[in-house]
Amino acid sequence: MRFATPLIPATLIRRYKRFLADVLLEDGPTVVAHCPNPGAMTGQADPGARIWLEPNDDPRKKLDYGWRLTELGGGHFCCVDTGGANRTVEAALRAGAVPGLDVSGGLRAEVPYADGSRVDFVLGGEVFVEVKAVSLSRAPGLAEFPDTRTARGARHMDDLAGVVAGGRRAVVLFLVQRTDCDRVGVAADIDPVYAAAVARARDAGVEVMALGTKVDTVGVTATGRLPVELPPLSS
Repeated sequence: MRFATPLIPATLIRRYKRFLADVLLEDGPTVVAHCPNPGAMTGQADPGARIWLEPNDDPRKKLDYGWRLTELGGGHFCCVDTGGANRTVEAALRAGAVPGLDVSGGLRAEVPYADGSRVDFVLGGEVFVEVKAVSLSRAPGLAEFPDTRTARGARHMDDLAGVVAGGRRAVVLFLVQRTDCDRVGVAADIDPVYAAAVARARDAGVEVMALGTKVDTVGVTATGRLPVELPPLSS
């Protein structure tokens, strides 16, 4: 997934109302940028952080800048745009870069299923794939989801379990949108309800996968499977 326009650096002043951020551009002006992340953004939205913005001249958009990356130090980046995760995964799927997931039978996006839910992708009519953008890390090398409570995420896990019960295959795919992590886990202390839903879904046969990414000022590219650290399946 490539950014539509070249990114420009800025300094974060503050994030507020979840979707807004005051930022200081390198050439001096302070502007308001759109923050495309409804989560807690722990460690990614500290005042003074060096961030990267995507300018736009779309008259339909209220703001001229969208926040895309936060620098983490040590040459690492985190993509804060949760909406870009599906584009990254779709590109990887179409390139055949996700072992175990084959799109030769077709790929559909945002497919209605269950009771009022939509699944991110259906492959060949039989494989349902739900994507989760992961940006939280509280321990070296470990990415975690979620970073805040998500009733919607728990419902999705139960919906995927229903897919398996109906005789089809279901996958939850964690996309790690930061470059300093090499494994993934579920943040049960942040959202025990979601963690329990993941456990139920795994017991029901839902597959849990994770992808790492290369993140830079050009774009975000999936780099391959990462291990997922979850409790053992129930006996």
